[in-house]
Parts: sequence; structure tokens; C-alpha cells
Amino acid sequence: MQGQIRKALAGFYYVYTNGKTYQTRARGNFRKRKLTPLVGDFVEFEAENDTDGYILELLPRHNMLIRPNIANIDQGIIIMSVVEPNFSTNLLDRFLVTLEKEDISAVIYLSKLDLVTDEQRKEFEQVKVDYEKIGYKVILSSDHSLEEIINCFPKHLSVFMGQSGAGKSTLLNKISPELQLATAQISQSLGRGKHTTRHVELHPINQGLVADTPGFSSIDFLNIEAVDLPKMFPEFVRLSVHCKFRECQHLHEPSCAVKEALETQEILQSRYDNYLQFLDEIKNTKPVYQKKKKGS
Repeated sequence: MQGQIRKALAGFYYVYTNGKTYQTRARGNFRKRKLTPLVGDFVEFEAENDTDGYILELLPRHNMLIRPNIANIDQGIIIMSVVEPNFSTNLLDRFLVTLEKEDISAVIYLSKLDLVTDEQRKEFEQVKVDYEKIGYKVILSSDHSLEEIINCFPKHLSVFMGQSGAGKSTLLNKISPELQLATAQISQSLGRGKHTTRHVELHPINQGLVADTPGFSSIDFLNIEAVDLPKMFPEFVRLSVHCKFRECQHLHEPSCAVKEALETQEILQSRYDNYLQFLDEIKNTKPVYQKKKKGS
């Protein structure tokens, strides 16, 4: 039989097919082959009953994320709090770069707008304008925003991701109350949310699948090469056809269309500054080599 892993917990994989879920384990040779089944994977499996099955083979993946461990994602819904924890364009751009790397479309949701002043709200309305100009869908939290998000679900596997404490589980509970996902208050001492999601699970909502994932406050670019980073910024990609050099990194090269657009404020200074920081991080990440065993 073929099906899709919709939950992984305590060494068991819960595979869904034809309206039924089977509890399975991975075959022993998966470890030898250095294969790990992920939530979202399509698999071949066998099962004598609902609770005694084995995954035989992983079918090819379209993409995958390491944090969270999930495969075959269509879109990432990035939940960014505007306050408690404070909004960060740096963290937002990290999420966006991560999704671009895996060719996953992005939806940005700005939460907790009811906690800011009217003047502050205008700043985030400008954020919406700026990121929609780049090409991203941006939703501001409001009385009608739940419907906007739900309309993104049909025929997609969507991953909810974002800061710890940004309100991912709270938002999903509003969308689908029967989920009863655990939530927690912001830690006053740390200034960030507590991790309330302990495992990845796909929930069927509005003709699509939605994953709630553990929140986190930092992202590393361990699988991105410096030469590829400019390709993770859509506005850079559009402009780069006018750069003098094909592999322009938009640093000190002459006749760089991205640098020219920066001077005319056609692209965001914050996006370019974050790009420089990410590039520096990638270039300064030292590869980890395993020590050879004696006698090898």
C-alpha cells in the first residue's frame, strides 16, 4: 500500500491512506541506508492491522525542512508577532530565505496588532506594502484575517512556522478549535515564548493539510552556499539580469543593478543589510569534519 506519514511520535509513524490511519515502524535497514522517514513523506508500507505495520520504502521527496523535520511542503505560513516578542525583519527574512531555498511559497501573518497603537499599526501596514511589493502575500491580524488564512489551505500542505510565542498554536486553535493545541504564556524573564508544540503533525483543515511546529528564535544557513544566497531574494533575482556580472554578489562589483536600486530605495535597506549579515554568516561557518579513527 501507499500512503502519507501524518504524524511521527516515539518511534512510530502514523500513515494515512484511503480514509484510514495505520501505526507503523520503519524497517530496520532504513538506519543502515541512512534514511529517516519524515512527516509529509509518501511511503510504501504493509500492515496486518491498524497498529502493526512497517514502512517499506520512501517515495521521492519534492523538498524538506530540517527545522521542523517535515517533507513535501507547498507553503510556509510565517507567524510574526509585532510585539511580545517584538517584530524582527531579520528573523522574518531568515524564514523567507529558508523557504526560498526549498522552493516553498510563503505567506506572512503579522499577529498581535491589537496590542499596538494606531501609529505603530501604520508601520506594520507599511511592512505589508513593502513585502507584497517583493511578491509575498502578507496578512495583518484582524477580525477577517482567519478567513484569509483558511483560504490558503485547499490542496496545499502548509507549515505554520515563526517565533516562539508568536501565537501559532493559538491561531490554529481559533481556526480549528477541535485541535486543542497546547499554548503557553510569554516568559517574562526571557522575553520570548515557551515551546508548546512537541512534535510535528499534519491536521486536515479546509481541504488541505496544516502542520503546527515548534517555535524557535534563530535559524542557521547550514545548507546554503554563499554563491546561491542572492537567488533567495526575489527582488535581487529580478534586478540581477541587469548586473554586469552573471554571478554578481551585489557587494563591490561595478555596474551592480541591486546596489543601484538600493540607492534609489527601490529595494529595502533592511533586506540588503540582512543579506549582508546572512552572507557573512555563511562565509564564516566552518565545516565540521569527523576525526579519523586510529588505524583507518
